[in-house]
Amino acid sequence: MVREGEADAMISSGNTGALMTTGLLVVGRMAGIERPALAPMIPTLDDVGVLALDLGANMDATPQHLVQYALMGSIYRNKVHGIANPRVGLLNVGTEPGKGNELTKEAYPLLEALQGINFVGNVEARDVLTGNCDVLVCDGFAGNILLKTLEGTAGAMFSLLKEQFSKSLKTKLGAAILMPELRSLKGKMDYKEHGGAPLLGLSGLVVKGHGSSDGNAVKNAVRQARIALQAGLVSSISKEISGK
Repeated sequence: MVREGEADAMISSGNTGALMTTGLLVVGRMAGIERPALAPMIPTLDDVGVLALDLGANMDATPQHLVQYALMGSIYRNKVHGIANPRVGLLNVGTEPGKGNELTKEAYPLLEALQGINFVGNVEARDVLTGNCDVLVCDGFAGNILLKTLEGTAGAMFSLLKEQFSKSLKTKLGAAILMPELRSLKGKMDYKEHGGAPLLGLSGLVVKGHGSSDGNAVKNAVRQARIALQAGLVSSISKEISGK
């Protein structure tokens, strides 16, 4: 239906690989894009968030793929989130330009020379949550590990808090007093509040929801898709990449 123009977007919480394959074979890749990227929002301490791509659509990538991710991510943050000059960072093991593996070493100068983006250099994983970039570029292997690590850490942290606050009457009373703040903190780190991740680079809008999505997560995915459609995201990326 998306391919034929009968639907404006597709949202799925199913298997990522199956959705990626279907998107490529049915909806199709936009001209000038070699590999679409999965681009979820990662919450940050300043509440602005960082758009990270690719976080699992492709396990391997070339330097040119990372360049395309950077451009698509920058357009997304500008069109959908209204950020005038999004800061683009490259996920790496150090901030120095010469750091990393062959992929990041080759990608760095290409990103530095890319017109139309605000490249701020390498970003270490420990700094992602501090909001030092608006778009984080990486290959799907490293990106998916980053995402799952953050999800697991957040889940473990809240489990520990629950355990500590349940130990005695005193801690239970403290938990009751802090409950609004704790709920706000949980909301910041909850994937359900961020909806889904668009597969950027397809010729139509396809949004991947979390596999454990509940009604609230699906609602936010629909909201996210609506904003992307209103902003003309797909056409903006296509025009910038291919000139069509």
